[in-house]
Order: sequence, then C-alpha cells, then structure tokens
Amino acid sequence: MNEIIRNAYQTILHVARPARLLDFLCESFPEQSRKSIKSLLECHQIMVGSQISTWFHHPLEPGTDVIVLKKKASPDRALQKMKLLYEDEYLIIIEKSSGLLSVATEKENEETAFSILKSYVKNNHHEQLCVVHRLDRDTSGIMMFAKRKEIQKKLQDHWNEIVTARIYFAVVEGCVQNRQGEIVSSLKEDKSLKVYSSKKPEDGQKAMTRYRVLKSNSRYSLLEVELETGRKNQIRVHLQDIGHSIAGDKKYGAVTNPLRRLALHAGILEFTHPANGQRMHFETPVPEIFEKVFRQPV
Repeated sequence: MNEIIRNAYQTILHVARPARLLDFLCESFPEQSRKSIKSLLECHQIMVGSQISTWFHHPLEPGTDVIVLKKKASPDRALQKMKLLYEDEYLIIIEKSSGLLSVATEKENEETAFSILKSYVKNNHHEQLCVVHRLDRDTSGIMMFAKRKEIQKKLQDHWNEIVTARIYFAVVEGCVQNRQGEIVSSLKEDKSLKVYSSKKPEDGQKAMTRYRVLKSNSRYSLLEVELETGRKNQIRVHLQDIGHSIAGDKKYGAVTNPLRRLALHAGILEFTHPANGQRMHFETPVPEIFEKVFRQPV
C-alpha cells in the first residue's frame, strides 16, 4: 500500500513499486474518475520529485515522491489574470500575464500581481505576502512570492546561491547570425530611468546574459535567454546592444510590434526551497503567440 501524507497544501504519495504516473494516481485515488485525475496532470498539479509533470506515462521508480498540489478556489475573479503554479505555507509561484504590473510604483497605484495575491492569501487565512523579485509590466511568466518575512529575507539575501536557473524566451528583431553567445557589460540608469550599458567597464553594475537561437527567419528570431545576473531591464538592454531589440520594445530600440506586446516571457525558474532544501523546477512553454511571427509569410 502506498503511504499517503496530506496537509492543507498538498498530498504526498510515496511510490512503493515501479509504475506509470497515471496508473499510479488512479490506484492511489480509487474514488476519483480517470478523467478527473487526467485533469490534475493537465492543470500542472502533479509533481514527480521536485518537477511538475503532465506526462501520463511518466515512469516512476520505488522511493520516488509524487506530490498532488491543491489549488484553492478563490472568490477573487482577478486571479484569472495569472496562473497559480504552486503554493505551500512558505511560497507562491505564479505565471503572470503580460500587461499586469508586478508591484505598484510611486506613480502608479493600480491593480498588480501583488495586490491580487495579497487579497487571495487574506481570503485563505494568511496575513503576509512578500515581494521577492519583479517582472516588467509587459513581460509575462513565472514569479515567486514569499508568505513569510524571514523567507523573503533569505531569498533576497542569498538569491544567487538559491536560484540556480532563470531562463526567458524572447522574440527579437532580425535574424541573429551567431547561434549562441554571451553578453557582458556594466549597466547604469540615466535620469529618465532608462538603463544602458556604460562604455567604462567598472562604471555600473556588472551584468551577464547568455542566449541561444531556437528558430529564426529573415525578420525575427526566437531566443532562449539565461540570466547569470539579475539587473533591471538587463535582457532588454543586452539584446539591443547586439542589434536585436525585443519585438515591441520601443523603449530599447524596437521598430516593430507584431504581437502588440513586449515579446519577452520568463519561462523557467529553478531554485532550492528556502525552508526544506528541496530542488524546485517550474517551467512554462513558449507563449503560443510568439510563434505567430514565424507562421506569417516572409
């Protein structure tokens, strides 16, 4: 019999013998229909070890933990502006939509990812929600929030050691000839709050970005971009520096806007859980709209 541990956020199943994931879940929850269990997989509510899995036939070995994440219904319809990927008593991981501010600024006090989640956690009997990092308004993708001040502090004080991967997808103008590369510069901010690469190597904050071309045509390229450092507007500045501004990014040199949004998406976040030390990996696909520019006739 597989051991089952339940709490308010998740159910942990310990695998006792080799099995396929869907079959294992059906056996573990005989009261649930096969269709309802498939929907758990399709809604990213199943983790094998520390990674979300949607593969029905994912092979399981004895000793593996399968985690069923519980998604709570929220009375706040605004939660529809984001996708809740993961929640426990320490963290919330979401996929933010393009156009939604991460956090309110001094000049703007509109609805934000933070304000929406603040209402959500309050409705679910938690008082605290803490900002860990930010995405630009028009950047979509994975964000992490802390539910305790001490967790926020640990994440922010040890960000580079805790976070092991931050990978973005970007549609940039032009055909990028070098199929992969590394961009290094010192970033500064001018009086208008626009970030730029300083011509003096030691003047500013050192920033490093790596990229790989996934596909391209004569007008656009789809890049996988990995941050070695996490500076403000780093990807946007660095891609402009190599002559391939992100589509829709007028502020940093783009002359086209085929998707009517900034074509930048935070697709992968990998880190060590600050409370229990587990390796956590969250991944969302390249937004379907990004493929639009490669389907149009050249």
